[in-house]
Amino acid sequence: MIKAENIKKSFGALHVLKGINLEIPMGKIYSIVGASGAGKTTLLQILGTLSNPDSGSIYYNNRNVSSFSEKEISAFRNKEIGFVFQFHHLLPEFTALENVCIPAFIGKKSKSEAEKKAIGLLKYLGLHDRMEHKPSELSGGEKQRVAVARALINNPTVVLADEPSGNLDSANRHELHELLFKLRDDFGQTFIIVTHDDNFADRSDKIIHIKDGVIAEN
Repeated sequence: MIKAENIKKSFGALHVLKGINLEIPMGKIYSIVGASGAGKTTLLQILGTLSNPDSGSIYYNNRNVSSFSEKEISAFRNKEIGFVFQFHHLLPEFTALENVCIPAFIGKKSKSEAEKKAIGLLKYLGLHDRMEHKPSELSGGEKQRVAVARALINNPTVVLADEPSGNLDSANRHELHELLFKLRDDFGQTFIIVTHDDNFADRSDKIIHIKDGVIAEN
């Protein structure tokens, strides 16, 4: 279980998060929704240990990761958390296969072990014939599936996604959404997703409404 306890975050005089309390069980898809500026991305970054709260704690399976050292949190993030971003952030000089392998290499996996896992993921995601292509040779939907494979390479506890379908056309958006639900159903993968897509949010296991820096009652 992932737990956020009284998370507060300000940027100067702007109070973005004003005391967030949240529990997310494993194997579920949680959508975070709200108006622009409500604090959705800030919360996602704190849950993903990319940003520190001003106060409060984040727990992963009863481990208070807020107390970890910088070295400990980097290793924890690499192993336990996958990330998918709106613009995929693939490295243009590397192939799809190489991009997927990068987190595994950072985690000290051998080249053979990393490539075996990456090839399996890319095949599962329907990209078996695109593995040696660079991002410039892939469609938007294919790039985002490569990003999903990269997020999954280290068998993370959770995948965090910030508007993962926001840069896709309607067909590729639908395809990505179906893929996320399939990953939940097939592998029990946990997802926390910031989205403006009401159709996707309505299908998720729970919707978290952020308004003015707090969780609003449904």
